[in-house]
Amino acid sequence: MIGQSVVLAQNELPFPPSVEDFFLPSIVPWGAHNSYWFTKVTALVWVSVGLLIIFFLASYRKPQLVPTRKQWIAESIYGFVRNNIAVDMIGHRGVNFAPYFTTLFCFILMNNLWQIIPGVQLSPNSHIAFPAFLAIISYVMFIWVGIRHHGFGKFMKHSLMPPAPWFMQPLLIPIELFSTFIARPVSLALRLFANMFAGHIILLVFTLGGFLLLNSSSLFLKPVSLLSWAVSIALTFLEALVVVLQAYIFVVLSASYVQGALAEEH
Repeated sequence: MIGQSVVLAQNELPFPPSVEDFFLPSIVPWGAHNSYWFTKVTALVWVSVGLLIIFFLASYRKPQLVPTRKQWIAESIYGFVRNNIAVDMIGHRGVNFAPYFTTLFCFILMNNLWQIIPGVQLSPNSHIAFPAFLAIISYVMFIWVGIRHHGFGKFMKHSLMPPAPWFMQPLLIPIELFSTFIARPVSLALRLFANMFAGHIILLVFTLGGFLLLNSSSLFLKPVSLLSWAVSIALTFLEALVVVLQAYIFVVLSASYVQGALAEEH
């Protein structure tokens, strides 16, 4: 029955699981109730930020005409985002947004990579709070750019009133309001969160499933553990592609929103 706890033999674990099981224990006690503030996920985000800062500072500490390996990697990342995302999506004005998009791409990619690193295998983006916060930043920038470029009235008119007969506007305005100012940030956050969360669960199922099958009392199930681990390894390579693709998609969609805010016709 829901709400009751059934004690499992030997392990004494509560069943069914509750919402609290999704909150990792705090690494450092915080507050009177040891609130979930500094968890493994928070630590991974801080480590990601630190690694990115150190990498780019080290890459450009002594820039050279013939770049070093670190400088070449850093310049290649920036050049890729600037030319293939910012400029391709927005045009020549995309150069102004290239630093933000590069930072966004590197931050998401670094946090996604934790998903496939042995011993960690957990992306901070598998927690909805981080994709939601990143989506809010892009959402606020999209609105700010549009208002600054067009003015508040013209921006709202272009955003809410697509080219259509006047008698269709009462029907189209609520649809445009929902799709532009509500669905965009929600879908942007959920897309990244859902892919990272699903990848984490799938890898966890096959990895832990291998150990459970290996420790099974049935001799017929023990060999299946090798198949389970083989699938988890194959899925790890697939997940490596997903973590890069999701970072790219998030930045591309953010750039497309900025492009729409700058466009003269929506």
